[in-house]
Amino acid sequence: MRHATEHADLAPTELDTALRGGPFHVALRAAIAARGLPLQRVQHHLSRHGVKVGVTSLSYWQQGARRPQRPESLRAVRALEEILRLPEESLIRLLAEADERTAAGRPALRSYRSLIEASDVLNRLQAELGWSLDGGLHTLGHHEHVRIGARRELAGRESQHIVRAHRDGVDRFLAVHHGDPGCSPRDMTVHALENCRTGRVRVDQDTGVLVAELLFGSRLRAGDTFLFRYGVVDGTAGVSREYVHRFGTPGGQYALQVRFDAAALPARCHRFTQHAPAAPRGGRQELPFSRPHHSVHLVEPRIRPGMVGIGWEWE
Repeated sequence: MRHATEHADLAPTELDTALRGGPFHVALRAAIAARGLPLQRVQHHLSRHGVKVGVTSLSYWQQGARRPQRPESLRAVRALEEILRLPEESLIRLLAEADERTAAGRPALRSYRSLIEASDVLNRLQAELGWSLDGGLHTLGHHEHVRIGARRELAGRESQHIVRAHRDGVDRFLAVHHGDPGCSPRDMTVHALENCRTGRVRVDQDTGVLVAELLFGSRLRAGDTFLFRYGVVDGTAGVSREYVHRFGTPGGQYALQVRFDAAALPARCHRFTQHAPAAPRGGRQELPFSRPHHSVHLVEPRIRPGMVGIGWEWE
């Protein structure tokens, strides 16, 4: 009897400590144990709150094998705070702090400064090749296929464009590739794959920017449409964690697919948007990963000026 009393006194102390310092899975496990609820009962209470979470997911969460990130999962965490009689935002706060620690320990992605420098370099290279803002072309559709290699590197990409000329005499397109930090654009290659051929190529080693002319072989008249496809072989940088595409002008549909080598599959993927390099990222949304096809994708029905991309986390 005395042993049971000591255990009852100990549980709140453990729970309080876990809620103050985390990590999330330890706090969740302590809270469930303190209330004496089996996971099946926790799942039942969640369903009464209108949230569906499997017992397996709850088990993974309290073991630290997985962390809730999807909007539905975060709804479940807020409901758990009420079900387990915890202070409001206590579990959500631990999740946010874990994300901050993860980001701090992760090798840096492109910084604001590097994006600005790359933008300045791009403007200079485009001017050297006599390219205006949109080149006289309006994008009707742009489908991009990115490949991540076995070393988790950006191995390369292919792009298919459907464009319409809005002035006479357009006969080329300027392709831009911005490699991951540490890449070597002089070691990349550009391949004209359909309805075009490669013209002049310019690179900037410091910022990782490559610009290449794709020549159509004929001049378009205003209103003419044209379809072409090209690829860039990269593989010159280290571990890749995201792919971002920047749009300067509005246009039609954009689809981005990222395919991973079978030897290097991500733990989870998400989409994001950014209005400008200096702006905070928004529009974060978890994306389903197709394990049979080793791929993830997003579709933007209408291109808007700004940046859109897919990020992923490695196991």
